Amino acid sequence: MVHTLLESRPHDFRITVLDQSFEMIKYCVTKVHDTGKIYPTVGQLEAMPFVDATFDVTLVMGALEYTNIRLAIREISRVTRPEGLIIVTMLNPLSAYRLADLLLLSPATRLLGVVEKLRGVPTGHRHGGHPSGIRAYPVFILRHLMRQAGLQPVDIIYFDVTPTIPPFDRLPGMIRRAERTPYERTVTRGWRRWMGTAYLITARRS
Repeated sequence: MVHTLLESRPHDFRITVLDQSFEMIKYCVTKVHDTGKIYPTVGQLEAMPFVDATFDVTLVMGALEYTNIRLAIREISRVTRPEGLIIVTMLNPLSAYRLADLLLLSPATRLLGVVEKLRGVPTGHRHGGHPSGIRAYPVFILRHLMRQAGLQPVDIIYFDVTPTIPPFDRLPGMIRRAERTPYERTVTRGWRRWMGTAYLITARRS
């Protein structure tokens, strides 16, 4: 994302990148060193090392699911200037794909692991489920938390529209068809939102 922004409009952006992983920050800096200036920072989303109202735009992608979400959203609001733009993404726990994974595939995989253990299958070859550390929130909860933090949601889109459910999405034929699908068909605001495995909310700070 940083590379795309700086490459397309290098004079329009001054970008600070934040991640809790030093290696991720290092990777980002290495990839964009010749396209513009960025300000790399290692830190936690729940306690960002920036003064109030630092940013005109705050973009949070693929991170809220791993945080204390109330603290993180308060921090996002704090570091964004009044009337500034906030863009956040979240996995959609109510999509058909994720419900099937939670209610069908994951329990079946854990059960298979138990059976394999009873049959003496070596540990490294067993199926099983391990906690991912991810906690996804439906859109109505995220909007509520944002409003509590002084953010006014403006728009919502659902993306990564996936009409299949696990494990059928892994079939080679379906994968090949998905790879040929134009990007625009993976984004929706309409009735297909139940197939969107994630969503994006834009908001303004009050």
